[in-house]
Amino acid sequence: MLSFTDQEKAILHIVQSNIPESLTPYADIAARVGVSEEDVITLLARLKANGGIRRYGAMIRHQKTDWVHNAMVAWKVEESLVEQCGEIAASVENISHVYYRPSKNPDWPYTLYTMIHGRTPDEWRSTITRLQSISPLSEHVVLRTLKELKKVSMRYF
Repeated sequence: MLSFTDQEKAILHIVQSNIPESLTPYADIAARVGVSEEDVITLLARLKANGGIRRYGAMIRHQKTDWVHNAMVAWKVEESLVEQCGEIAASVENISHVYYRPSKNPDWPYTLYTMIHGRTPDEWRSTITRLQSISPLSEHVVLRTLKELKKVSMRYF
C-alpha cells in the first residue's frame, strides 16, 4: 500500500479534480500546497512509474464546446488487425477514445470502440466514412449519445 505525506495528499487532492486553468498549473498547485513545482512533477512522475496511477491527463468536457453530437461506434474487426485499426482510429482528430474489448457473445461481434464527436450529426457520420476509407474497418454499429449521465474522476483524498 502506498503512503503519502500530508503535502503529497494535498497535491493529489488537487490533481484528482480540475487542475488550475493556467499556463503554469504545476507551479500554481505547488504554490497552493507550499512546495516547489519540481516536487509536484516528481510526485506525479513517481506515481506513474511505480503504477500508483495508470494515466494522468486532461478530461475534455466536449459538451461545453461545439462538439455536441457524439456517438460510440462499435466495430467488428479481426483480432490480428486490432492494433493497426486502433492506431489509425486514434490518429483521427475528432475521435477521443479508442477501446478494444473482446466479445464472447456471438450476437455482439464488435470489439473495437471509438468515441466520435462532431459539431453536427453529419460530421460524425463523415468521420465514420473517412475511417472506413483509411483503415480495414467496415462493419459497425452506431450507439448515439442521448444524454451524459455521469463523468467524474476518481476521488482518493
